[in-house]
Amino acid sequence: MAGSGGRGDWHAAARSVAAASKETNLTGAYDGTPRWKVCWPTGILWRGSHTIMSFSGLVLVCVVAFIAPLLLGLIPKVRLPAIVLEILAGIAIGPSGLGWVTMDEPIRVLSIIGLSFLLFLAGLELDVKLMRGRRLTLTLAGFAASLVLALAIGYPLAAAGMVQSTLLVAVILSGTALGVVAPVLKDAGQIETEFGQIIVAASSIAEFGTILLLSLLFSREEADPTTKLLLVGGFGVMTLIVVIAMTTAEKSTRLGNALLRLQETTAQIRVRGAFLLLIAFAALAGRLGLEAILGTFIAGALLAVLDPDYKTTHPKFHEKLEAIGFGVFVPVFFVASGIQFDLGALFADSSTLARVPIFLAALLVVRGAPAVLYRPLIGSARVPVAALLQATSLPFIVAATSIGVELKLVTATNASALMAAGLLSVVLFPMTALALLRRSPQPAVAAGRHS
Repeated sequence: MAGSGGRGDWHAAARSVAAASKETNLTGAYDGTPRWKVCWPTGILWRGSHTIMSFSGLVLVCVVAFIAPLLLGLIPKVRLPAIVLEILAGIAIGPSGLGWVTMDEPIRVLSIIGLSFLLFLAGLELDVKLMRGRRLTLTLAGFAASLVLALAIGYPLAAAGMVQSTLLVAVILSGTALGVVAPVLKDAGQIETEFGQIIVAASSIAEFGTILLLSLLFSREEADPTTKLLLVGGFGVMTLIVVIAMTTAEKSTRLGNALLRLQETTAQIRVRGAFLLLIAFAALAGRLGLEAILGTFIAGALLAVLDPDYKTTHPKFHEKLEAIGFGVFVPVFFVASGIQFDLGALFADSSTLARVPIFLAALLVVRGAPAVLYRPLIGSARVPVAALLQATSLPFIVAATSIGVELKLVTATNASALMAAGLLSVVLFPMTALALLRRSPQPAVAAGRHS
């Protein structure tokens, strides 16, 4: 069928599906007549009079994913992360807006892969060389201070009836969007400075810490704390086995030569291996009753730790992974997050809308205040900049609130308010931080000086 394409291929695929499902007539024998029908060229798969799958919604999602960064590229003066526009456009085309798109199965599947890829790439940003010495001590202390502040804020919010689970809200408020902060630092030329490395280290610890806490405390699987700790221990053992296997395989000259030979061919063997690692760890985490996002983050971190010299032998490897993630799957996740956003719940009453600035202020206090601990390394002038960047959070809020809603620990109204606060943090905090950074110039300090 190579080169034929068109209607014939679709009907052949439909007949194969029908045969595989062993549809029968009244006598119990399959008569070869397809009960499946594909409407070409819309890509809508029918069974009888019922739609099985439609790609029309996914087309609109892809259109949004393409247009959002393009518009920002055409208007460079508008310094807005593309994910904000993607979420807003998702709201516009979703049930809360024009009602053009709903969360059907193709969008849902690609959205889940997008979230997994987002956390995988966040893990890939992890640099263990940053996690040592005084820098590690201060950033760990900063994250611990954030958790304490989050709990201190969460209790009065719960007492006022504004939140249901103090602990879940504390975990949500303690996160930082490494995937948003790192590009901002890179574009500002600060990623290699001591200031940039402190922020990346603090964001990495916050991202990993909150994902781990979410998996431990709020897994969809019912289990007591001891069982969950045992499950995490089992996950750690399996991770160690994978590390040993990968390290042993890395020493094989024959395998290394094969990887070098295949990495730039159509096999793209390293990319396939990375995708296998991502899916395997997501499946392993799910199998052990943990959140899949923990598995995908660990998979990315493992790849970063076990392949530190990728720039010398396969410099395009990370670029390829970022191209697949940020070019294909991750935008679908953010647009889908907008489609699921309950705008009606947010504007249902004034009390819900009033929670948005409260949650935004809570983000700034919980993650921003501990930045004062970094003053010995970055100077007083840059503490406010660090505070704003650390308080930037959205992807984790989206993931955590969806889990909270499913577990009935977060209401739809609170989920919408928290997401709105996260959106505002991504819009306002990095932009303000860059403005403060330009007004308070400081000689760049080489990273590693205080490590």
